[in-house]
Amino acid sequence: LLFSTLFYKQAIGLNLLFTIITTINLAISNKESFTKRKNIILAAAYLISGITVFLYSSSLSIIANTLAFITLVGSVSEHKSSIYIKWINGLYSIIVSSFSLYFDALNSEVKNAKKRELNYFYWIKIIGIPTIVLIVFISLYRNGNPMFDDLISKIDLSFINLQWILLASLGYYLFYNISNPIKIDPATTIDISTGNDLTKHNLKEVSEKTLENENQLSIVLISLLNVLIVFYLATDFYIITISRQLGAMELSQQVHSGINALIASILLAIIIIIYFFRGNLNFFKKNKTTKNLTYIWIILNTVLVLVIAFKNFYYSSNFGFTYKRIGVFVYLLLTFIGLVSTYIKVSNIKNLWFLFRVNLKIAFVILLFSSLINWDKAITIYNVEHAKNLDVQYLINLSDNNTFILKEYVDKKTLPNSYGIESKYENYISYLSQNSWQEFVVDNLKTK
Repeated sequence: LLFSTLFYKQAIGLNLLFTIITTINLAISNKESFTKRKNIILAAAYLISGITVFLYSSSLSIIANTLAFITLVGSVSEHKSSIYIKWINGLYSIIVSSFSLYFDALNSEVKNAKKRELNYFYWIKIIGIPTIVLIVFISLYRNGNPMFDDLISKIDLSFINLQWILLASLGYYLFYNISNPIKIDPATTIDISTGNDLTKHNLKEVSEKTLENENQLSIVLISLLNVLIVFYLATDFYIITISRQLGAMELSQQVHSGINALIASILLAIIIIIYFFRGNLNFFKKNKTTKNLTYIWIILNTVLVLVIAFKNFYYSSNFGFTYKRIGVFVYLLLTFIGLVSTYIKVSNIKNLWFLFRVNLKIAFVILLFSSLINWDKAITIYNVEHAKNLDVQYLINLSDNNTFILKEYVDKKTLPNSYGIESKYENYISYLSQNSWQEFVVDNLKTK
Protein backbone atom coordinates (compact mmCIF):
# COMPACT_ATOMS: atom_id res chain seq x y z
CA LEU A 1 0.00 0.00 0.00
CA LEU A 2 2.86 2.37 0.84
CA PHE A 3 4.63 1.52 -2.42
CA SER A 4 1.57 2.25 -4.54
CA THR A 5 0.75 5.41 -2.59
CA LEU A 6 4.28 6.73 -3.08
CA PHE A 7 4.83 5.88 -6.75
CA TYR A 8 1.49 5.53 -8.58
CA LYS A 9 1.51 8.19 -11.33
CA GLN A 10 4.12 10.20 -9.41
CA ALA A 11 7.45 11.65 -10.47
CA ILE A 12 10.52 11.01 -8.30
CA GLY A 13 10.83 13.29 -5.28
CA LEU A 14 9.86 12.98 -1.63
CA ASN A 15 8.56 9.48 -2.42
CA LEU A 16 12.17 8.36 -2.09
CA LEU A 17 11.12 7.90 1.55
CA PHE A 18 11.07 4.44 0.01
CA THR A 19 14.79 4.27 0.94
CA ILE A 20 13.93 4.55 4.65
CA ILE A 21 11.11 1.98 4.40
CA THR A 22 13.24 -0.56 2.52
CA THR A 23 16.20 -0.11 4.89
CA ILE A 24 13.96 -0.67 7.93
CA ASN A 25 12.40 -3.69 6.23
CA LEU A 26 15.81 -5.18 5.46
CA ALA A 27 17.12 -4.47 8.97
CA ILE A 28 14.13 -6.06 10.72
CA SER A 29 14.09 -9.12 8.43
CA ASN A 30 17.87 -9.63 8.52
CA LYS A 31 19.00 -8.51 11.97
CA GLU A 32 22.20 -10.55 11.97
CA SER A 33 23.33 -9.21 8.56
CA PHE A 34 22.85 -5.64 9.76
CA THR A 35 25.43 -6.15 12.49
CA LYS A 36 28.10 -6.33 9.76
CA ARG A 37 30.10 -3.13 9.22
CA LYS A 38 29.92 -3.35 5.40
CA ASN A 39 26.13 -3.55 5.42
CA ILE A 40 25.80 -0.61 7.81
CA ILE A 41 28.04 1.52 5.54
CA LEU A 42 26.07 0.48 2.44
CA ALA A 43 22.77 1.22 4.19
CA ALA A 44 24.05 4.71 5.09
CA ALA A 45 25.19 5.28 1.48
CA TYR A 46 21.77 4.15 0.22
CA LEU A 47 19.95 6.53 2.57
CA ILE A 48 22.23 9.45 1.63
CA SER A 49 21.68 8.77 -2.09
CA GLY A 50 17.91 8.92 -1.43
CA ILE A 51 18.35 12.35 0.18
CA THR A 52 20.30 13.62 -2.87
CA VAL A 53 17.38 12.59 -5.10
CA PHE A 54 15.13 14.81 -2.98
CA LEU A 55 17.70 17.63 -3.15
CA TYR A 56 18.46 17.54 -6.90
CA SER A 57 16.36 14.80 -8.53
CA SER A 58 19.05 14.42 -11.19
CA SER A 59 19.49 11.36 -13.39
CA LEU A 60 22.88 10.70 -11.77
CA SER A 61 21.44 10.68 -8.23
CA ILE A 62 18.59 8.36 -9.29
CA ILE A 63 21.07 5.93 -10.93
CA ALA A 64 23.30 6.04 -7.82
CA ASN A 65 20.30 5.40 -5.55
CA THR A 66 19.14 2.43 -7.64
CA LEU A 67 22.60 0.88 -7.76
CA ALA A 68 23.08 1.45 -4.01
CA PHE A 69 19.77 -0.36 -3.39
CA ILE A 70 20.82 -3.37 -5.50
CA THR A 71 24.25 -3.44 -3.79
CA LEU A 72 22.74 -3.30 -0.30
CA VAL A 73 20.30 -6.17 -1.00
CA GLY A 74 23.16 -8.22 -2.50
CA SER A 75 25.40 -7.48 0.46
CA VAL A 76 22.71 -8.56 2.94
CA SER A 77 22.56 -11.92 1.12
CA GLU A 78 26.37 -12.31 1.45
CA HIS A 79 28.51 -9.44 2.72
CA LYS A 80 31.83 -11.20 2.04
CA SER A 81 31.30 -11.39 -1.74
CA SER A 82 32.89 -9.07 -4.33
CA ILE A 83 30.91 -6.05 -5.47
CA TYR A 84 29.97 -7.53 -8.86
CA ILE A 85 28.62 -10.66 -7.09
CA LYS A 86 26.67 -8.35 -4.76
CA TRP A 87 25.08 -6.75 -7.86
CA ILE A 88 24.18 -10.17 -9.29
CA ASN A 89 22.78 -11.42 -5.97
CA GLY A 90 20.93 -8.14 -5.40
CA LEU A 91 19.22 -8.22 -8.80
CA TYR A 92 18.45 -11.92 -8.43
CA SER A 93 16.91 -11.38 -4.99
CA ILE A 94 14.81 -8.40 -6.12
CA ILE A 95 13.44 -10.23 -9.16
CA VAL A 96 13.03 -13.90 -8.22
CA SER A 97 13.74 -14.42 -4.50
CA SER A 98 10.19 -15.53 -3.67
CA PHE A 99 10.08 -18.03 -6.55
CA SER A 100 13.50 -19.42 -5.64
CA LEU A 101 12.56 -19.84 -1.98
CA TYR A 102 9.26 -21.50 -2.93
CA PHE A 103 10.86 -24.03 -5.29
CA ASP A 104 13.63 -24.74 -2.76
CA ALA A 105 10.93 -25.54 -0.23
CA LEU A 106 9.23 -27.84 -2.74
CA ASN A 107 12.46 -29.72 -3.33
CA SER A 108 13.58 -30.00 0.29
CA GLU A 109 10.26 -30.38 2.15
CA VAL A 110 7.98 -32.63 0.14
CA LYS A 111 5.45 -33.05 2.93
CA ASN A 112 5.10 -29.34 3.48
CA ALA A 113 4.73 -28.81 -0.24
CA LYS A 114 1.85 -31.27 -0.38
CA LYS A 115 0.16 -29.48 2.49
CA ARG A 116 0.48 -26.20 0.62
CA GLU A 117 -1.07 -27.73 -2.49
CA LEU A 118 -4.01 -29.01 -0.41
CA ASN A 119 -4.41 -25.57 1.18
CA TYR A 120 -4.41 -23.84 -2.20
CA PHE A 121 -6.99 -26.29 -3.50
CA TYR A 122 -9.14 -25.64 -0.44
CA TRP A 123 -9.04 -21.86 -0.96
CA ILE A 124 -9.85 -22.24 -4.65
CA LYS A 125 -12.93 -24.27 -3.68
CA ILE A 126 -14.03 -21.96 -0.88
CA ILE A 127 -13.71 -18.78 -2.99
CA GLY A 128 -14.01 -19.92 -6.61
CA ILE A 129 -17.11 -22.15 -6.48
CA PRO A 130 -19.35 -19.71 -4.54
CA THR A 131 -18.25 -16.85 -6.82
CA ILE A 132 -19.14 -18.77 -10.00
CA VAL A 133 -22.52 -19.90 -8.57
CA LEU A 134 -23.29 -16.33 -7.42
CA ILE A 135 -22.56 -14.90 -10.91
CA VAL A 136 -24.83 -17.53 -12.53
CA PHE A 137 -27.74 -16.77 -10.17
CA ILE A 138 -27.33 -12.99 -10.58
CA SER A 139 -27.60 -13.44 -14.38
CA LEU A 140 -30.75 -15.54 -13.98
CA TYR A 141 -32.37 -13.08 -11.57
CA ARG A 142 -31.53 -10.14 -13.86
CA ASN A 143 -33.40 -11.80 -16.69
CA GLY A 144 -36.35 -12.61 -14.43
CA ASN A 145 -36.79 -9.25 -12.69
CA PRO A 146 -36.42 -5.87 -14.50
CA MET A 147 -36.20 -3.96 -11.19
CA PHE A 148 -33.42 -6.27 -9.92
CA ASP A 149 -31.65 -5.85 -13.29
CA ASP A 150 -31.86 -2.07 -12.96
CA LEU A 151 -30.36 -2.16 -9.46
CA ILE A 152 -27.46 -4.39 -10.56
CA SER A 153 -26.72 -2.19 -13.60
CA LYS A 154 -26.42 0.85 -11.30
CA ILE A 155 -23.58 -0.74 -9.35
CA ASP A 156 -20.49 1.36 -10.22
CA LEU A 157 -17.13 -0.35 -9.76
CA SER A 158 -15.16 2.34 -11.56
CA PHE A 159 -13.60 3.38 -8.24
CA ILE A 160 -11.56 0.17 -8.38
CA ASN A 161 -8.25 1.14 -10.00
CA LEU A 162 -6.67 -2.00 -11.39
CA GLN A 163 -3.39 -0.22 -12.17
CA TRP A 164 -3.11 0.97 -8.56
CA ILE A 165 -3.85 -2.54 -7.27
CA LEU A 166 -1.30 -4.00 -9.69
CA LEU A 167 1.37 -1.56 -8.50
CA ALA A 168 0.50 -2.37 -4.88
CA SER A 169 0.89 -6.07 -5.69
CA LEU A 170 4.25 -5.32 -7.30
CA GLY A 171 5.26 -3.42 -4.14
CA TYR A 172 4.28 -6.41 -1.98
CA TYR A 173 6.26 -8.74 -4.26
CA LEU A 174 9.30 -6.42 -4.09
CA PHE A 175 9.21 -6.08 -0.29
CA TYR A 176 8.73 -9.82 0.15
CA ASN A 177 11.75 -10.50 -2.09
CA ILE A 178 14.10 -8.08 -0.35
CA SER A 179 12.99 -9.37 3.06
CA ASN A 180 14.52 -12.71 2.06
CA PRO A 181 17.63 -11.90 -0.04
CA ILE A 182 19.32 -14.97 -1.49
CA LYS A 183 22.65 -15.72 -3.12
CA ILE A 184 23.45 -17.53 -6.34
CA ASP A 185 25.61 -20.59 -5.96
CA PRO A 186 28.15 -21.75 -6.92
CA ALA A 187 29.12 -18.23 -8.15
CA THR A 188 29.07 -16.71 -4.64
CA THR A 189 30.95 -19.59 -3.01
CA ILE A 190 33.62 -19.59 -5.75
CA ASP A 191 34.02 -15.82 -5.43
CA ILE A 192 34.50 -15.98 -1.64
CA SER A 193 36.97 -18.86 -1.89
CA THR A 194 39.00 -17.13 -4.64
CA GLY A 195 41.64 -14.82 -3.19
CA ASN A 196 43.42 -11.84 -4.78
CA ASP A 197 46.93 -13.33 -4.77
CA LEU A 198 48.46 -15.24 -7.66
CA THR A 199 50.01 -18.47 -6.32
CA LYS A 200 52.57 -20.63 -8.07
CA HIS A 201 50.94 -23.95 -7.21
CA ASN A 202 47.81 -22.98 -9.20
CA LEU A 203 49.84 -22.51 -12.40
CA LYS A 204 51.00 -25.06 -14.95
CA GLU A 205 54.74 -25.67 -14.97
CA VAL A 206 56.54 -23.96 -17.87
CA SER A 207 60.09 -24.63 -18.99
CA GLU A 208 62.90 -22.25 -18.10
CA LYS A 209 63.60 -21.62 -21.80
CA THR A 210 59.98 -20.59 -22.49
CA LEU A 211 60.07 -18.14 -19.58
CA GLU A 212 63.41 -16.76 -20.77
CA ASN A 213 61.96 -16.10 -24.24
CA GLU A 214 58.82 -14.47 -22.86
CA ASN A 215 60.91 -12.30 -20.53
CA GLN A 216 63.10 -11.13 -23.46
CA LEU A 217 60.00 -10.34 -25.55
CA SER A 218 58.50 -8.30 -22.72
CA ILE A 219 61.77 -6.35 -22.24
CA VAL A 220 62.00 -5.46 -25.94
CA LEU A 221 58.32 -4.54 -26.30
CA ILE A 222 57.98 -2.48 -23.11
CA SER A 223 61.30 -0.70 -23.81
CA LEU A 224 60.07 0.37 -27.25
CA LEU A 225 56.74 1.50 -25.80
CA ASN A 226 58.57 3.53 -23.15
CA VAL A 227 60.58 5.29 -25.87
CA LEU A 228 57.40 5.94 -27.86
CA ILE A 229 55.48 7.43 -24.94
CA VAL A 230 58.45 9.68 -24.08
CA PHE A 231 58.33 11.14 -27.59
CA TYR A 232 54.56 11.55 -27.32
CA LEU A 233 54.91 13.39 -23.99
CA ALA A 234 57.63 15.62 -25.41
CA THR A 235 55.27 16.77 -28.17
CA ASP A 236 52.49 17.23 -25.62
CA PHE A 237 54.67 19.46 -23.44
CA TYR A 238 55.46 21.54 -26.51
CA ILE A 239 51.73 21.95 -27.21
CA ILE A 240 51.18 23.13 -23.63
CA THR A 241 53.80 25.85 -24.09
CA ILE A 242 51.96 27.24 -27.15
CA SER A 243 48.42 26.54 -25.86
CA ARG A 244 47.83 30.24 -25.13
CA GLN A 245 48.12 30.93 -28.86
CA LEU A 246 45.55 28.29 -29.89
CA GLY A 247 41.93 29.12 -30.71
CA ALA A 248 38.84 27.32 -29.40
CA MET A 249 38.68 24.74 -32.20
CA GLU A 250 42.40 23.89 -32.04
CA LEU A 251 42.38 23.64 -28.25
CA SER A 252 39.25 21.47 -28.30
CA GLN A 253 40.82 19.18 -30.89
CA GLN A 254 44.00 18.89 -28.82
CA VAL A 255 42.05 17.86 -25.70
CA HIS A 256 39.83 15.34 -27.50
CA SER A 257 42.66 13.80 -29.50
CA GLY A 258 44.67 13.54 -26.28
CA ILE A 259 41.82 11.68 -24.61
CA ASN A 260 41.51 9.28 -27.55
CA ALA A 261 45.23 8.58 -27.42
CA LEU A 262 44.99 8.11 -23.67
CA ILE A 263 42.12 5.63 -23.98
CA ALA A 264 44.03 3.53 -26.50
CA SER A 265 47.40 3.66 -24.74
CA ILE A 266 46.11 2.95 -21.23
CA LEU A 267 43.91 0.06 -22.29
CA LEU A 268 46.72 -1.45 -24.33
CA ALA A 269 49.18 -0.86 -21.51
CA ILE A 270 47.00 -2.66 -18.97
CA ILE A 271 46.20 -5.53 -21.38
CA ILE A 272 49.88 -6.05 -22.24
CA ILE A 273 50.92 -5.90 -18.58
CA ILE A 274 48.20 -8.39 -17.63
CA TYR A 275 49.29 -10.68 -20.48
CA PHE A 276 52.97 -10.77 -19.48
CA PHE A 277 52.25 -11.04 -15.76
CA ARG A 278 49.40 -13.53 -16.07
CA GLY A 279 51.31 -16.49 -14.69
CA ASN A 280 54.79 -17.94 -14.24
CA LEU A 281 56.69 -14.81 -15.30
CA ASN A 282 55.73 -13.34 -11.90
CA PHE A 283 57.91 -16.01 -10.24
CA PHE A 284 60.77 -15.96 -12.78
CA LYS A 285 64.03 -15.05 -11.04
CA LYS A 286 65.30 -12.88 -13.94
CA ASN A 287 62.15 -10.72 -14.29
CA LYS A 288 63.52 -7.69 -12.41
CA THR A 289 64.29 -5.74 -15.63
CA THR A 290 60.81 -6.44 -17.00
CA LYS A 291 59.21 -5.27 -13.77
CA ASN A 292 61.27 -2.07 -13.63
CA LEU A 293 60.44 -1.24 -17.27
CA THR A 294 56.76 -1.90 -16.48
CA TYR A 295 56.90 0.48 -13.50
CA ILE A 296 58.48 3.16 -15.73
CA TRP A 297 55.74 2.63 -18.30
CA ILE A 298 53.04 3.00 -15.63
CA ILE A 299 54.70 6.22 -14.37
CA LEU A 300 54.89 7.63 -17.91
CA ASN A 301 51.22 6.84 -18.48
CA THR A 302 50.46 8.61 -15.19
CA VAL A 303 52.33 11.67 -16.48
CA LEU A 304 50.23 11.45 -19.65
CA VAL A 305 47.08 11.48 -17.48
CA LEU A 306 48.30 14.64 -15.71
CA VAL A 307 49.14 16.35 -19.01
CA ILE A 308 45.67 15.65 -20.41
CA ALA A 309 44.10 16.83 -17.13
CA PHE A 310 46.04 20.10 -17.37
CA LYS A 311 44.93 20.66 -20.99
CA ASN A 312 41.31 19.89 -20.11
CA PHE A 313 41.44 22.28 -17.14
CA TYR A 314 42.97 25.02 -19.26
CA TYR A 315 40.29 24.49 -21.90
CA SER A 316 37.52 24.53 -19.24
CA SER A 317 38.86 27.67 -17.57
CA ASN A 318 38.60 29.49 -20.90
CA PHE A 319 35.32 28.13 -22.21
CA GLY A 320 33.57 26.91 -19.05
CA PHE A 321 32.68 23.51 -17.71
CA THR A 322 30.29 21.13 -19.46
CA TYR A 323 29.24 17.61 -18.60
CA LYS A 324 31.61 16.24 -21.24
CA ARG A 325 34.56 18.16 -19.84
CA ILE A 326 33.75 17.01 -16.29
CA GLY A 327 33.38 13.50 -17.71
CA VAL A 328 36.96 13.76 -18.98
CA PHE A 329 38.19 14.46 -15.44
CA VAL A 330 36.20 11.50 -14.10
CA TYR A 331 37.68 9.25 -16.78
CA LEU A 332 41.18 10.51 -15.98
CA LEU A 333 40.62 9.75 -12.29
CA LEU A 334 39.44 6.22 -13.10
CA THR A 335 42.40 5.78 -15.45
CA PHE A 336 44.84 6.87 -12.73
CA ILE A 337 43.23 4.41 -10.29
CA GLY A 338 43.52 1.69 -12.95
CA LEU A 339 47.23 2.41 -13.32
CA VAL A 340 47.80 2.34 -9.56
CA SER A 341 45.93 -0.97 -9.21
CA THR A 342 47.94 -2.41 -12.11
CA TYR A 343 51.16 -1.36 -10.35
CA ILE A 344 49.96 -3.14 -7.18
CA LYS A 345 49.05 -6.21 -9.24
CA VAL A 346 52.59 -6.46 -10.67
CA SER A 347 54.52 -5.55 -7.52
CA ASN A 348 52.48 -7.71 -5.12
CA ILE A 349 51.76 -10.56 -7.58
CA LYS A 350 47.97 -10.21 -7.64
CA ASN A 351 45.57 -12.00 -9.99
CA LEU A 352 43.05 -10.66 -12.50
CA TRP A 353 40.19 -10.88 -9.97
CA PHE A 354 42.02 -8.31 -7.84
CA LEU A 355 41.82 -5.76 -10.67
CA PHE A 356 38.12 -6.39 -11.22
CA ARG A 357 37.24 -6.20 -7.54
CA VAL A 358 39.25 -3.09 -6.67
CA ASN A 359 38.41 -1.03 -9.76
CA LEU A 360 34.67 -1.82 -9.73
CA LYS A 361 34.45 -1.02 -6.02
CA ILE A 362 36.24 2.33 -6.48
CA ALA A 363 34.09 3.18 -9.53
CA PHE A 364 30.97 2.52 -7.41
CA VAL A 365 32.26 4.78 -4.62
CA ILE A 366 33.05 7.56 -7.14
CA LEU A 367 29.53 7.26 -8.57
CA LEU A 368 28.02 7.64 -5.09
CA PHE A 369 30.17 10.65 -4.22
CA SER A 370 29.58 12.33 -7.59
CA SER A 371 25.81 12.01 -7.07
CA LEU A 372 26.12 14.20 -3.94
CA ILE A 373 26.94 17.25 -6.08
CA ASN A 374 24.39 19.44 -7.82
CA TRP A 375 26.40 19.53 -11.05
CA ASP A 376 24.05 21.89 -12.93
CA LYS A 377 24.36 24.48 -10.19
CA ALA A 378 28.14 23.98 -9.84
CA ILE A 379 28.67 24.31 -13.62
CA THR A 380 26.53 27.48 -13.70
CA ILE A 381 28.33 29.19 -10.81
CA TYR A 382 31.80 28.36 -12.14
CA ASN A 383 31.04 29.35 -15.73
CA VAL A 384 29.40 32.67 -14.83
CA GLU A 385 32.15 33.70 -12.44
CA HIS A 386 35.25 32.29 -14.18
CA ALA A 387 34.70 31.36 -17.86
CA LYS A 388 36.25 33.86 -20.27
CA ASN A 389 33.88 32.80 -23.07
CA LEU A 390 30.45 32.20 -21.51
CA ASP A 391 27.84 30.09 -23.33
CA VAL A 392 24.60 31.25 -21.67
CA GLN A 393 22.40 29.10 -23.90
CA TYR A 394 24.19 25.97 -22.70
CA LEU A 395 23.35 26.94 -19.09
CA ILE A 396 19.69 27.50 -20.01
CA ASN A 397 19.56 24.07 -21.68
CA LEU A 398 20.70 22.31 -18.50
CA SER A 399 18.11 20.73 -16.18
CA ASP A 400 15.98 22.79 -13.79
CA ASN A 401 18.51 22.31 -10.98
CA ASN A 402 20.21 25.59 -11.93
CA THR A 403 17.02 27.63 -12.44
CA PHE A 404 17.12 29.61 -9.18
CA ILE A 405 20.82 30.45 -9.48
CA LEU A 406 20.30 31.66 -13.07
CA LYS A 407 17.38 33.80 -11.86
CA GLU A 408 19.62 35.33 -9.19
CA TYR A 409 22.27 36.22 -11.77
CA VAL A 410 19.68 37.78 -14.09
CA ASP A 411 18.24 39.87 -11.24
CA LYS A 412 21.78 41.10 -10.50
CA LYS A 413 22.16 41.85 -14.25
CA THR A 414 25.17 39.54 -14.38
CA LEU A 415 23.85 37.60 -17.36
CA PRO A 416 22.45 38.50 -20.78
CA ASN A 417 19.62 36.53 -22.48
CA SER A 418 17.28 37.34 -19.60
CA TYR A 419 14.23 36.36 -21.69
CA GLY A 420 15.36 32.72 -21.96
CA ILE A 421 16.16 32.54 -18.25
CA GLU A 422 12.89 34.22 -17.19
CA SER A 423 10.97 31.78 -19.39
CA LYS A 424 12.80 28.82 -17.84
CA TYR A 425 12.12 30.18 -14.35
CA GLU A 426 8.38 30.67 -14.96
CA ASN A 427 8.02 27.19 -16.47
CA TYR A 428 9.83 25.61 -13.53
CA ILE A 429 7.71 27.50 -10.96
CA SER A 430 4.60 26.31 -12.81
CA TYR A 431 5.89 22.72 -12.77
CA LEU A 432 6.69 22.86 -9.03
CA SER A 433 3.23 24.24 -8.21
CA GLN A 434 1.67 21.13 -9.79
CA ASN A 435 3.75 18.70 -7.71
CA SER A 436 1.85 16.39 -5.38
CA TRP A 437 3.36 15.78 -1.93
CA GLN A 438 5.00 12.59 -3.22
CA GLU A 439 6.80 14.57 -5.93
CA PHE A 440 8.09 17.30 -3.62
CA VAL A 441 11.75 18.24 -4.01
CA VAL A 442 13.73 20.78 -2.01
CA ASP A 443 12.94 23.50 -4.59
CA ASN A 444 9.26 23.27 -3.60
CA LEU A 445 10.27 24.73 -0.23
CA LYS A 446 11.99 27.66 -1.97
CA THR A 447 8.79 28.62 -3.81
CA LYS A 448 7.00 29.05 -0.47
